Amino acid sequence: MYFAALLARTEDGWEASDTELDDVETLSDLTDLAQDASVDEDTVLVYIEQEDAWFGILRVDGEEDPRIYVSDASAAARSSYGEILLTDELLGREPGAEDEIAALEELVDLDGTEDGEPTGPTAEATSPSSATTATTDTNATTDSDFDSDAVPAGPIGELGILADFGISEKDLLTLRTDALTEIADALGASEVLEAVR
Repeated sequence: MYFAALLARTEDGWEASDTELDDVETLSDLTDLAQDASVDEDTVLVYIEQEDAWFGILRVDGEEDPRIYVSDASAAARSSYGEILLTDELLGREPGAEDEIAALEELVDLDGTEDGEPTGPTAEATSPSSATTATTDTNATTDSDFDSDAVPAGPIGELGILADFGISEKDLLTLRTDALTEIADALGASEVLEAVR
């Protein structure tokens, strides 16, 4: 189960709204959503949570590049919303790396053979050991292995994303389930948040 909320800072304090992510497919979409809610280009925080698994924060300050923090990258990588936040830059890999991995996977069939190699009973009968080798190779190139190599377990992103609001790096790392409540408390936005939960 997912929950998403948007907190926009104004002259009178924070305004909160629950956020529908059905039309959000990319980080640019999410950033645009935040910027549209901004008042006088002030700070906007988008909070996304998958219950008991991970949470992420996107911070937008005017026209500046968005800042991102994700509490558990490996858990978020298994979520379509999490994938939006886990950019190549955040993961420290070359842009387009996912496309290269996908292209590589397409070259290898599920039985571990490349396109064009014989895969029928004749090939297996000729070399029984080759089937074992192919299976071993396939296990070495599964999606999960690619994911585990590319996406580290644990927190990732900018630990100081909320430092100017009184949530230190250490505090952020200790937040787990229902982190939004503690964030809202620190921001002084608990009441406006409760109105939309």
